[in-house]
Parts: sequence; structure tokens; C-alpha cells
Amino acid sequence: MSRIIDDLKERIEKKERFFSFEYFPPKTDEGVRNLLERQRRMAQLNPAFCDITWGAGGSTADVTLGVASSMQNEVGMNTMMHLTCTNMSVEKLKDSLEQAKQLGIRNILALRGDPPQGQDKFVAAEGGFSCALDLVRYIRAQYGDYFGICVSGYPEAHPDTIVADPAQMEANYRADLAYLKAKVDAGADFIITQLFYDVDAFLAFRRDCLDLGITVPILPGLMPVLTYGGFKRMTAFCKTRVPAHVAATVEALKDNDEALKAYGVSLGTLMAQRLLDAGAPGIHVYTLNLERSAVAILQNAGLVPAPEAEEAAALAATA
Repeated sequence: MSRIIDDLKERIEKKERFFSFEYFPPKTDEGVRNLLERQRRMAQLNPAFCDITWGAGGSTADVTLGVASSMQNEVGMNTMMHLTCTNMSVEKLKDSLEQAKQLGIRNILALRGDPPQGQDKFVAAEGGFSCALDLVRYIRAQYGDYFGICVSGYPEAHPDTIVADPAQMEANYRADLAYLKAKVDAGADFIITQLFYDVDAFLAFRRDCLDLGITVPILPGLMPVLTYGGFKRMTAFCKTRVPAHVAATVEALKDNDEALKAYGVSLGTLMAQRLLDAGAPGIHVYTLNLERSAVAILQNAGLVPAPEAEEAAALAATA
């Protein structure tokens, strides 16, 4: 498998729109098996790449490495593995990178990571790194261009820096942009954004990145609304701005699971279409290890064929 950035550059040059999927490591063996079967189906849609998250402090390291290996070497997806600094010494980080290399994984999403469970603030591990910038620099220093490196971008600024005071918030946002520029200057190849539901916020963020000289690809991260509880937890955790009309609709449908999922597909479709029309090169879908809503959004946005289109093409081929 190749570095993802090399493939993305080719697709962007050809103006070929693309999509990608994110998964997280299941907690049980049965969950891992179920996810593998789902990935086999989703791989048939030809995503540009897929990525797998990393537990705090390597708490799911073995599962992450196992799923990443299966994704790449069995399913055949070009795979990117998350790697965080949480509770990770430099020795542990090097070991994880060496294991990834042995598995043929050439793509890393370099993250600081969240505080360990039960803690409010991130604290660097003894002998470890304090931020994603340190990790990007380390990977480039130790491995040159072997790994393609992705980093996170935050259209509304990193959650740790989001405050109520408008003047301070503007200063924090600008500082966050400068930090993103430092990550790119240190060797990051492309950016995937935190989830958002305000497309205008993403478009403003992209303009601000360009103004600052950030020219690497920026992929918008789209998380479908699936359940009321999940939506409320994720938006609260990430301090995501939720437009009033979205919040009102989610509240109105909170007791109707199927209607809420249908709304999530409709909202995701509109967001994807607007992002693509505005020049986003592709869409990165946070699947939450589920299939139907993610695929429906991509079908509606024209990024993958709808089932009836595939059937019609098959019939035409045999006519």
C-alpha cells in the first residue's frame, strides 16, 4: 500500500471527488469480527482510504493494530492508523510505529489525544510528548518520508480553547490556526477536521488556512446523526456549534429513532453536497462503526452509485 497523500494528490489533480471512512476498535472479539465483515462490504464502495482510532494511552493498541492489519492486508483498504501521545513514552511510540511498519501500514494520523479516562486535563507522560506537533516532528526525524502523516484541524478551534468571551475566543482560534500551520510545516501531509454541523464554519476555517499559507488538502469530517444520546454526547464533548434549526429538529425527533436517523441522512447529504460544491476534494465520514447512514449519505451525494444505478448498469451490460 502507498502513502495516502500520494493518492489524494492524483485524485485532486484529476478533479476526482473521493470519500473515506473512520472506524474505532471494538471492545470484544465478536465486535472485531462484525466490524471486519462490515468493512469488507464497505470496501466494495472503493473509499480512498480508511482509518482506525487509537485508545487513550494505548488502551486499545493491540486491537487497533490488529484491525489496521486486517483492514490493509485482508480487506485491501489503504489504511491510516491513529497514534496519540496520551500515556505514551517515546519508547512506546517508537514500538507502535515499528509494528505499523512491519504490518505494511504507511499512514499515521498524529494526535495529542484526549486526557486519560477520569482526568480533566492532558498531561504529558514521563519521557513522552505533550502535543501532536512533537509527534509529527519525531516521525519525520526517525522515518523520513516513509509514513504519510495526517493531522487534525478544528474549524471552531480545539475544544480545550473554546471559551465564552468573543475576544478571547478569536485570539484562541487564531492561535489554533498558527499551531496547525506549525504541524504542516513540520511535515504533516493533509488535514482531517473535527466533526461540525455548521458548514459556514468549515468554509471560513478553510479560507483562514489558505490565508495563513496552509495549502495541503483539508478534508471535512462528517459525523451522521444516529441517536439522540450519541449526538448530545459528542457535540458536548467536542463543544461543537449546533445550528438552531439542527438542534430544534434533533430535539423534536429525540423519541423517534428511525425518524432521527432519516434526518441524519438528510442533513448529512445536504452538508456533503454543499461541501463538495464549495470545492472540498472529498468527504471523511465518521462511521461510528455503522454502515447504513454513512453509505446512504454518500449515495445521495453522488459519491457512490445508488443500488438501483448498479442494477441498471448490470442489466445494460447483459443486454
